[in-house]
Amino acid sequence: MDHTAPELHLDLGFMTLTFNLSTVLTLLVTAAIVFLIAFVSTRRLALKPTGMQNFMEWIMDFVKNIIKSNMDWKTGGRFHILGITLIMFIAVANLLGLPMGGIAYGSDLWWKSPTADPVVTMTLASLILVLTQYYGVKMQGTGGYTKTFFQPLSFLFPLKVIEEFANTLTLGLRLYGNIYAGEILLGLLGRLAGATLLGFVGAIVPMMAWLGFSIFIGFIQAFIFVMLTMVYMAHKVSADH
Repeated sequence: MDHTAPELHLDLGFMTLTFNLSTVLTLLVTAAIVFLIAFVSTRRLALKPTGMQNFMEWIMDFVKNIIKSNMDWKTGGRFHILGITLIMFIAVANLLGLPMGGIAYGSDLWWKSPTADPVVTMTLASLILVLTQYYGVKMQGTGGYTKTFFQPLSFLFPLKVIEEFANTLTLGLRLYGNIYAGEILLGLLGRLAGATLLGFVGAIVPMMAWLGFSIFIGFIQAFIFVMLTMVYMAHKVSADH
């Protein structure tokens, strides 16, 4: 059975806004999970970290190393919280649709990874585009930042502009494509497993293997998104880029 996304249409008179309720639901759940992880990890801080505090400090160090591999810490330290938020949010969002993927009510598909929706991933990528432009102007000045579009040669200006939008497009679509493709294949294997007993026997091993691979891809894509974010940011705020 083919499922469609549950939608809410809001008529404003001059335009109609359409909300994918499945995406809204899973985004709220993702935000709640990230908040709970952060809250539980930091509610009882100790000099000798254990348990969830140890996990959170590992994430902080991991993101710090990503930033330091792209720019000096004096410049990049201000992006530490951004990196931590992005990597946690995207990792949880990527994995959210795996354990209960394909939950539907009638013909409406209510549960999937929010990053399997191109609107979400392109919104995240657009946010990075805006932030890189903002910090580029803030840290180099309007004139200094504008000059970077004409360096090393002025005739490259059109290509520099195209590059900004190409980076945004690839950043968002890379994340979407990997998560969406993974969930589609899991859904197909799930249908095969639920069709007949023979189908179940034939699909269970590939399904478990692909589930494990999808978990790996979910974490890797979160890492790649944050890494590229810091690469793009370094090109805007660092004088040596």
